[in-house]
Amino acid sequence: MIAALLTATLMLSSCERYEPVALSSTEELATEAPSKTEPESTEAPAETEPIETEPPKPVDTRKHVEAKGIYLAYAPVNNESFMDRIIEVMDETELNAVVIDVKDDYGRITYDMEGVPLVDELGASSGAIEDLPGVIAELKAHDIYCIARIVALKDPFIAEAKPEWALYKGDGTIFRDNAGDAWVNPYMTEYWDYLLDVCRAAGDIGFDEIQFDYIRFCTERGVNEVVYDEAYTLGRDKISIITELVNYLSESLKEEGLFVSCDVFGTIIGSSIDANSVGQSYTQMADALDFICPMIYPSHYSTGNFGLEHPDLQPYETILGALSLSERELSRSYIEGIDQAVVRPWLQAFTASYLGSGNYMEYGPDAIRAQIQAVYDAGYNEWILWDAAVGYDFSAFLSEEEAAAERAAIEESRAIQEEQERFEAELEQETFPVELQEALNGDELYESDAAVLSQDGPIVTYEDGDTD
Repeated sequence: MIAALLTATLMLSSCERYEPVALSSTEELATEAPSKTEPESTEAPAETEPIETEPPKPVDTRKHVEAKGIYLAYAPVNNESFMDRIIEVMDETELNAVVIDVKDDYGRITYDMEGVPLVDELGASSGAIEDLPGVIAELKAHDIYCIARIVALKDPFIAEAKPEWALYKGDGTIFRDNAGDAWVNPYMTEYWDYLLDVCRAAGDIGFDEIQFDYIRFCTERGVNEVVYDEAYTLGRDKISIITELVNYLSESLKEEGLFVSCDVFGTIIGSSIDANSVGQSYTQMADALDFICPMIYPSHYSTGNFGLEHPDLQPYETILGALSLSERELSRSYIEGIDQAVVRPWLQAFTASYLGSGNYMEYGPDAIRAQIQAVYDAGYNEWILWDAAVGYDFSAFLSEEEAAAERAAIEESRAIQEEQERFEAELEQETFPVELQEALNGDELYESDAAVLSQDGPIVTYEDGDTD
């Protein structure tokens, strides 16, 4: 019985193939060239409209580096012996990237930037780094990946120098945060072009990537008193305007051959309340960027996050929880054909003693390695460490040989896991052959036949009558 049904299945399935339709003899004659004895047409050939084709997509020649880096404040960058030590460590360990301030938290350009008229006009350069182009050239000579940190909308210098770009309260006064610093209004698109000019200049001196920080709305006390002119907002909410700004900067800078990343609050992942408050949509920003860098420092999470009583005391569990949430959110929003940003989290390399006794721990080499391991276990490969004081313990980092061995072990472990997941998925699939079910038109198999199929798989009938 089964053999007969399978033969019917094969016959039915053969009808589903789409073969070219054979031409009849008259159709074949109609497609032949006209006879030479036929008079040629005197009519002019009909004009055909040109076929519009999309221009070829430009080839991306940028070289992606899996960054494992540290933040460097500008004061240490001026210290020649310190920088020599940084380069030595990066030559010998897994570290291969640095993040350096180009536009700092006060809105000042950290070196004597050239080629940006508004920087010269307003005197925006502080010159805090004496020879940043020379520093970058030396870093590049050692194949170190260089990331320019650009603090975006927290810009007290520009907000004071060009008050028309500042945030204003309903009483007509400039809004200031808890530190007394003014912020730029995200809806002022002229400021976007200023940011773009600064970023291009950073690229000109050798930076590989532009990383935007504070590319969000302020959330501090009194910000609810800020008013936004409808002539500028045009009905756009916080997430809409920040996403538009990110897209504008990202598209422009990618054309310049630069990679683009943004720092985002870790708490916006999976939280619409936090996302709407700061204007950062994790998934929408990821669709525009090369890298997205959630700041998931364990000290920034409160009791109860990821089911943990004291997140700062459990660095591995906190990072794994945050990145597992990241993977879930990005996989849910993934659209075929749209590249999502690589996730490169900021990890904690500072001790959060301000949390009080019993709520924090020393973040030495063990805590750093625990966080890095969580990144790998979550399926990601890149990370950057933050310590504003730049007091890194370099013993936390693996040698190049150790890192290569670790990477090989990680790849092997992931391959085994993927194979296991694939095997489990196959077990969950329907074991009954689809073709046989279609041939039965919904009729049920005899119980004995179903038992044979479940044990041995379907019986395949060949033309000579043999079975398998």
